Formats: sequence, C-alpha cells, structure tokens
Amino acid sequence: MQRNENSSPASDSIPIRALCVSVHDVAPHTWTLCERLLQGIAAVADIPITLLVVPAYHRLPVADPLGYDRFLAQRLARGDELALHGYTHLDDGPTPSTLREFFQRRVFTLKEGEFSAIGASAARQHLESGLEWFDKRRWPVQGFVAPAWLLGDGAWQALHDFPFTYTTTLPRFYLLPQRQALLSPSLFYSARNAWGRWLSRRGNSGFASAFGDLPLVRLGLHPNDARYPQLITHCQRLIENLLATREPMTKAAFAKKW
Repeated sequence: MQRNENSSPASDSIPIRALCVSVHDVAPHTWTLCERLLQGIAAVADIPITLLVVPAYHRLPVADPLGYDRFLAQRLARGDELALHGYTHLDDGPTPSTLREFFQRRVFTLKEGEFSAIGASAARQHLESGLEWFDKRRWPVQGFVAPAWLLGDGAWQALHDFPFTYTTTLPRFYLLPQRQALLSPSLFYSARNAWGRWLSRRGNSGFASAFGDLPLVRLGLHPNDARYPQLITHCQRLIENLLATREPMTKAAFAKKW
C-alpha cells in the first residue's frame, strides 16, 4: 500500500530497530573535520556510516582531488555508503518571501538550503551534475539528502526523474519513487554558539529516549561539530547507548530492509 508523505507505518509493523549515523557536508574543504568525526565514531564502534557528499562544495576549487577521491574510495571499500548531498550546498533561490521561509533558509541554515526554493528544472540540473560526478568515479549512489534537509516542491518533482531509492527530511525517511514515509526525526547538534551546543546535547539525549519505539533513529553529524570536544564526547555516549538496542546500518541498507 502506498502512503503519502504525511503518513508513517506503525512501529510494530516494521521488525527493525536500526541506527543510521551520517556525516554531512563531506567535501575536500571539510575533510579534516569529517575525519575527526569518523575517528570519534570509530573509537566507540566499527559501524557503517553514510557519508553525504557534496561534489562542488560552495563552488570552491579543489587542490588535491585525487587524494580526496582516495579517501572516499577507502571509506566505500570498508562498507560505508556515499550519498549525494546536493551539488554546491548553496541556496541560489529567490529571496525568502515569508517569515517561515526566511527562518528556514537564513536562520536554520545560512544560505545553504540548495534545494529549498529552486524550480524543478534547476533541481534536475543540480542532481544531474551530482550524479555525473559519481559516475565518473564509478561509485554507486542510492540516496539523496538535500542540504539542511530542505526539499522544495520543485526538488520533489525532480526527484521522480532519478533512480534514487531514498531521501530524508528532518522528520522523515522516504522510500523512492513511491514516497512512502516513515517518521524518523534526525538527531543533530547546533554547533554555531554555546547555547546551541548546550541545548542540542540535552535535547538529543531526551529525544533518543523518546524515539525508543521507532524502527529507525538517525544521527546526523556536521563538520563543525568536530571543533567542539564536548559534542564529540556526547555523540560517542549517544551512539554507545543506542547500539545497546539497535543495529547500525547505512541509510541504503535500511531502505533495502524496509
């Protein structure tokens, strides 16, 4: 049975208790911080990670593309997943016209919601460019996650033209192309300021307990998190606690099991 984007199957209908850990904004310019996150995770457990890759991050030139490619190939070989995380990670859409849109595109994310306000044609071009980057390296790609989890109507329309098996927003995991939705809010840290770091640590602890009955718990880490030892320590404890009752897997593996 197909479900719409606002529905999710009851948790007892899916015999899975999974944990998906992902590292966002993977690019040559963030790789040092991404490695620090990966090392922090590995210190707790050797689990598969979904790396959300941005091929042309902020349109910055890449000094050593072959070296970066080797790092990603090594992660792929060890069982990690590489997913497409936009193409530029920049919001080139029109100026926000509502307060809600301003908050999403200028406060929740600082002009990085690449797919939040562009039309279907532009979204297709970005997706095609991203997949071409993967194709040149002969790397498999099953998932797409929009920067800041912001998917506008044009992006949703464009997704139907591509063979992705899943996408995610902040509150839900979607199987594609049927757009079957599962409630699975992502845990993440707000690292920009001290109060955000304090509040998100406490919030993630509480939400992890509250989400105990859900088939899937997601934890999304961002490069800037690696700058703060207290966030690394907290995510290590969080992962360790979640692994006591959940099976770690990539997002692609969860989509296949679901």
